[in-house]
Amino acid sequence: MRWLLLAALAVAALGCSSKHAPEAAASAADEAAAPDAGGGSAKADLGVLLAYEHRVRVRLSGEQIAGRTKAVQDACSGGKFGACVVLGMNQSGGDAPSASLQVRIVPQGVERLIALAGQGDQIAERGIQAEDLAVAVRDNTMRQDRLRREHARLLEFQERRDLKMADVLTLSERIAEIESQLQAAEQEAAQQQRRISTQLITFEFATTAAQESSSEIGQALKEFGGIVAAVVAFLIRAFAVLLPLGVVGGFCLWVVLKLWRARRRRKAAG
Repeated sequence: MRWLLLAALAVAALGCSSKHAPEAAASAADEAAAPDAGGGSAKADLGVLLAYEHRVRVRLSGEQIAGRTKAVQDACSGGKFGACVVLGMNQSGGDAPSASLQVRIVPQGVERLIALAGQGDQIAERGIQAEDLAVAVRDNTMRQDRLRREHARLLEFQERRDLKMADVLTLSERIAEIESQLQAAEQEAAQQQRRISTQLITFEFATTAAQESSSEIGQALKEFGGIVAAVVAFLIRAFAVLLPLGVVGGFCLWVVLKLWRARRRRKAAG
């Protein structure tokens, strides 16, 4: 009976691979023929599935940073510009306050949320990058289809009445393994779809260049006393280390000179 079980597993694997071979070949042929399809620049022609990430740096006065960060956070959490979720937020105060905010939002709300953060001319830097997930999505879809087919075939074989207990256990282990792999593939597909259907924005709020320079000067003045104290402390420690060495070295030099002079006197007397 074990050879029947092995045969069933082999048939399930071969059946899935043989059914996907024409699909893979057709996909490869489509990719090879794509450059001759007219050279269009539309997304449909390129066959891309893009996951966008934006990075926006906003410079404004230090007292405005906390309020502006909260305004953007509230607009996202409240769905003011569409479905949006806050992924993380960091804020620091002091002489050089700053904040960062990361959100994921639907495409139609991206520009309006960025406009709220920058309010016109306060956007110092902005960048955008996109990752093409078309190949990853295609591979994951094919993987799910293969696993589902193999799972169905094994379930059909498991219904046989003439299976031995060892064969049933082997089938059960393999079915559980396939179900685990299928669940992981489905979770990956959901993550891919989320990245494609929404866009990631990372906001960085910082003070203006003039305020940042003045803060650096003020910080340097504050650190002046500490630096002087640290240098003086270093010199005191160095003196404490070198003093006994100098005393010992001076004594040894005095002994050597004394012996040398005594030897010269003996030579002169002889």
